[in-house]
Amino acid sequence: MARKILVLNGHPDPSGKGLVPALADAYAAGATEAGHEVKRVNVASLQFGFVRSQVEFEHGTVPPDIAAVQDQIRWADHVMVVFPLWLGDQPAVLKAFLEQTLRPGFAYLYRPSGFPAMLLKGRSARIVVTMGMPAFIYRWYFRAHGLKNLERNILRFVGFAPVRYTMLGSVGTRSKKSIERWFDDMKALGRRAA
Repeated sequence: MARKILVLNGHPDPSGKGLVPALADAYAAGATEAGHEVKRVNVASLQFGFVRSQVEFEHGTVPPDIAAVQDQIRWADHVMVVFPLWLGDQPAVLKAFLEQTLRPGFAYLYRPSGFPAMLLKGRSARIVVTMGMPAFIYRWYFRAHGLKNLERNILRFVGFAPVRYTMLGSVGTRSKKSIERWFDDMKALGRRAA
């Protein structure tokens, strides 16, 4: 079954060069080859600032670039997010993007019970994170805390399910052949888009 897929490149470098954008390209290519409809967002090329207060988060004007991405998320039934691990977590620009985008009223609603109404149910997600350290060290020693925060406390919180992830470690020491296998893996994931 063809799906509507939004690919989010969360690398803070707007040049579109490097491993993370290439992984996004491979995922999108695989999805397109399989007949899925694909839209792309390069987070670093968007114009938005940081949310600086609760009032702004809950009631502030959504920047135009963010409003356009919200429309794309409404359109999508699957979202792929790819980013490099920086200081154990997502880069600040990606976190700021998520804070701007997944606001109350768009992504969830407060309820008196304390449990939010999830407004983005019916969508699945794939997180792909690259890192310099071996992936098993991040998973075992650091408990993949930054990745799990994005998965559980952000995406699942607003209704994404299932949320799957792929960790690609030791990027600085990988052989060209190994990285080419990653591109093949991304194409395969894009074809499945689940």
